[in-house]
Amino acid sequence: MAWLRILPATTAAILFYILFYVVAGTAVATDAPDYLVQGRVYCDTCRAGFETNVTEYIKGAKVRLECKHFGTGNVERAIDGVTDETGTYKIELKDSHVEDICEVVLVESPLANCAEVQASRDRARVVLTRDDGICDNLRLANPLGYFKDVPLPVCGALLKQFTLADDDE
Repeated sequence: MAWLRILPATTAAILFYILFYVVAGTAVATDAPDYLVQGRVYCDTCRAGFETNVTEYIKGAKVRLECKHFGTGNVERAIDGVTDETGTYKIELKDSHVEDICEVVLVESPLANCAEVQASRDRARVVLTRDDGICDNLRLANPLGYFKDVPLPVCGALLKQFTLADDDE
């Protein structure tokens, strides 16, 4: 009969340890970033203003995620990133930015012959709040691009396929 007195204490101890590990596991999970902003940086080898099949993605390009307060325009948060060998950057961010306008902006190209900023491809807006219906923490930014100094020789024929070639060619 002594074992009947031990049973409730053992059950309570087991429940305590289960609860402890569930709470501890939750605490560890909150160390993960709230958002992962991902995008690519490319060299527009045809100076077309968009990606083509001869576009080259830039390794080592520097970008910055800037979050500006909607009302004041002051930069509330800035995080730098660098592209990998595929031209892809990944910036981790903790916390929500409900009252901010966040954009990834070009900072610097490592290529001297591909460093001219494209006016329409120098920044990409990303939404960093859960109030918009997006449940995933991955946020994909539009590609950012630099112009190559001199277009590749193949570009004239390539752009004719899009009926975008200059009349001079």
